[in-house]
Amino acid sequence: MKLFDPAKLLLIAGPCSLENEGVCRAVATALVAIGRDHPELRIIFKGSFDKANRTSAGGARGTGLAEGLKLLALVKREYGFPVLTDVHEREQVGPVAEVCDVLQIPAFLSRQTDLLLAAAGTGRTVNVKKGQFLSPQEMAYVTGKLVQGGATEIWQTERGTTFGYQNLVVDMRSFAIMRGHGYPTIFDATHSVQLPGAAGGKSGGQREFVPPLARAALAAGAEGLFLETHPDPDHALSDGPNMIPLPALPALIAGCLAIWQVVRSLPAP
Repeated sequence: MKLFDPAKLLLIAGPCSLENEGVCRAVATALVAIGRDHPELRIIFKGSFDKANRTSAGGARGTGLAEGLKLLALVKREYGFPVLTDVHEREQVGPVAEVCDVLQIPAFLSRQTDLLLAAAGTGRTVNVKKGQFLSPQEMAYVTGKLVQGGATEIWQTERGTTFGYQNLVVDMRSFAIMRGHGYPTIFDATHSVQLPGAAGGKSGGQREFVPPLARAALAAGAEGLFLETHPDPDHALSDGPNMIPLPALPALIAGCLAIWQVVRSLPAP
């Protein structure tokens, strides 16, 4: 059974790094309440066990594979959410697929053929992020590799394009272009406001721009949102400046759903 339901807004949400059980439980509890209030959502819990592409060698990496999978299994078992995490190497694909419902290919690795084929072969849903260096048109070749590998369900995620100078730009045409490839298209609203390498050996961010960009992406045709959230993002292990504080998440989701519902009510162009 496919996880994507066109009658629901897909929401991938969770902390950047899994960090610890307390953070995972706090976020999962908040997502349960949001899901109860908004049955029109399809919620996927996300969290990374390894932040393998840190700006500097001293950046926090996360829990590691074994401990991270234990935390994801806990969330899946006790809170009932499908779970998603990143894979960086072919050797991680098998163990991750035993626990996770969705395997995510990080943006920097979106052209790594062997990794894509390995993820596709698991039978799990594969969410591939568009590389910051790729045009939306080039994602057709990325999804083509997943098809070649036998993927049963493919999602593609826009996370902004880099032109250097520690900034990312979101081209709203990307959603129409990528949808033309035939697969659900998601907007990574929190990584799109990242300022890569702009905070002294680590990435900065501008979380105040997440709400307008998320609403704009849904108006432009995005079928899902990727939002990282944390109980105390200013003290998170990674990507704190662009994560949404957990108390602010319900209002953000409610506003985004209102836009999504209006767009769905419009006649097809």
